[in-house]
Amino acid sequence: MSLFWRIFALNAVVLGSATALLLWAPVTVSVPVVLTEAVILVAGLIVMLVANAALLRIGLAPLDRLTRLMDTVDLLRPGQRLPEGGRGETAELIRTFNAMLERLEHERASSSARVLVAQEAERRRIAQELHDEVGQSMTAILLALERSADEADEPLRGELRHVQEITRGSLDEVRRLARRLRPGVLEDLGLISALTSLTTEFSTHAGMRVVRRFDSGLPGLDEQTELVLYRVAQEALTNAARHAGAERVEVRLRHTAEAVELTVGDDGRGTGAAPEGAGVRGMRERALLIGATLDVVSPPRTGTRVRLTVPLLRKQS
Repeated sequence: MSLFWRIFALNAVVLGSATALLLWAPVTVSVPVVLTEAVILVAGLIVMLVANAALLRIGLAPLDRLTRLMDTVDLLRPGQRLPEGGRGETAELIRTFNAMLERLEHERASSSARVLVAQEAERRRIAQELHDEVGQSMTAILLALERSADEADEPLRGELRHVQEITRGSLDEVRRLARRLRPGVLEDLGLISALTSLTTEFSTHAGMRVVRRFDSGLPGLDEQTELVLYRVAQEALTNAARHAGAERVEVRLRHTAEAVELTVGDDGRGTGAAPEGAGVRGMRERALLIGATLDVVSPPRTGTRVRLTVPLLRKQS
């Protein structure tokens, strides 16, 4: 039944009931209308309006659900659908909307994959240039400063030694940035070693206590999945250090027969009901890239927990 005929039928039920009451009820209308008859007519009108509103609410409930979903749908949280059933214009509208969501989620996942692949390639290029160009140039400067300091007299020697230490610190920072841009240890030694190196680095430079709890016997994961797990852990640690004011962070990597789960929890201030920032949105896009699920729980003043669940069934297909 189309939406037009559904509304027509609901109104017909109300008007038909009102007509039947007028025909068979022992009520008459005088001219002029007396107060009692006016009260009865107004009460009947109110009853008809309430009944009509209730029936329309029931009849248009699918459209209300569709409107609420349209207001709250997020393509980074796939799988939000309305139940499909029945026939008519409303059911067809819901089926069309669900099909549109399916198409948009697929297109968003494809475009995000292309963007992330390009981003990783650019990170790799920048890291290579930092290592080969900037790193080598600063190394040459460091050696020249060392030779000049050996040949100089005081107080110039002391000043050159000071500049030498500043240059050495800058070179270490450049190398650290290059490692963050391109985690070579991930490619060479695997995910556990890369996460161990990452947490050690954050503990040293951010002054946080980082606790690691890694399960042994991690199942084999492809390169893309390991990179997503590493980047999510990196972003969660960065958020804990920069925004949460955390003193302690726990990084847990465990696995079951069905999934691999990465959890990063801190004791910071949390975000409460604040909207998600670019960092969390980026983690959700990475999770979509490998068909994983990302959950972020951040009550105010009780810390933040980021959990990435990677299903293993996908690896067997």
